[in-house]
Amino acid sequence: MFTAITHSQIYVLDQDEALDFYVGKLGLEVNADVDMGFMRWLTVNVPGEPGRQILLERPGPPALSEETAQQVRALVTKGAMGGSLIFSTDDCRKTYETLLGRGVEFTEEPTERFYGIDCALRDPFGNSIRFTQLTS
Repeated sequence: MFTAITHSQIYVLDQDEALDFYVGKLGLEVNADVDMGFMRWLTVNVPGEPGRQILLERPGPPALSEETAQQVRALVTKGAMGGSLIFSTDDCRKTYETLLGRGVEFTEEPTERFYGIDCALRDPFGNSIRFTQLTS
């Protein structure tokens, strides 16, 4: 049966803006950036971890009809279609300070929880992102 999850997908409205955020601010690396003619296949991953990629997909054909894609883009704009990503880090507070210095806006500062320390932010398209420093 299955052996791994290789790709997760989130919707973005502008793939160049997504690259600036995910690579330029969060520090991920581009895994693939391919013009397939009918779509741009754009994936990023945690540096050194190419086995798990995030597809930064603009809603549109061929996955969605143009009418449905317009509806999805409207929902993304409202923050109603936000996907969710959770990253791990060795030092939540240090990562928070680094990203704050790069202009990332947070929705929640580092907070102690039963499982560790984590915080939250949203990407420019409303997708929820958390990163966690596990204590156990």
